[in-house]
Amino acid sequence: MKASPTLAVIAAVLALNSPLLLARELCPTNHQHACCSPAEPTAAFTDKSIYQFGSRWTTDAGKQIKLGALRGRPQVVAMFFANCQYACPLIVNDMQRIEAALTPAQRARVGFTLVTFDPKRDTAEALAEYRRVRNLAAERWTLLRAEPDDVQELAALLGVRYKQDARGQFAHSNLITVLNADGEIVRQQVGLIQDIGENVRVLAKLVGH
Repeated sequence: MKASPTLAVIAAVLALNSPLLLARELCPTNHQHACCSPAEPTAAFTDKSIYQFGSRWTTDAGKQIKLGALRGRPQVVAMFFANCQYACPLIVNDMQRIEAALTPAQRARVGFTLVTFDPKRDTAEALAEYRRVRNLAAERWTLLRAEPDDVQELAALLGVRYKQDARGQFAHSNLITVLNADGEIVRQQVGLIQDIGENVRVLAKLVGH
């Protein structure tokens, strides 16, 4: 018995479309899997960004964050310890001078971050008290602590050297770093009570004002 021409055409169409039908069965449109739909695009950090590392940090409010949470606006960053009696207050003062020199519009688009290399004594509560005493605005200033290994890693990335002595004090670099919105180093100021003019110009350029 001869096959009907119509049946032959239908069979051929089904054969051509069977891979497509199978794919649709495996990945129905109402419940797509990763094999069938592109993954959500993620904005990766560059290899120059200090935000690319996955270490976890604790703010003075007790919140757990990654450094990538700082992404989105330029940051003025320094490492310090709250019990420091000489250099650290001057570093923070220089950062506050930078803050004050920005226009209100610029200031609203710049963050300031202090990272302790004394996590044993600088608990979240101690950092919160430091914020209060130094009058560091919550909307702009971030105070962070982490495990010693993570602190050492960040210090290496920033070029900060520090060493604790027998009295519990630290000898350390006096360094202020300006990061762009993606966590890349664009400028560093070495020393204490320095001219802040170039820092302010760099920040103004970064925020587009």
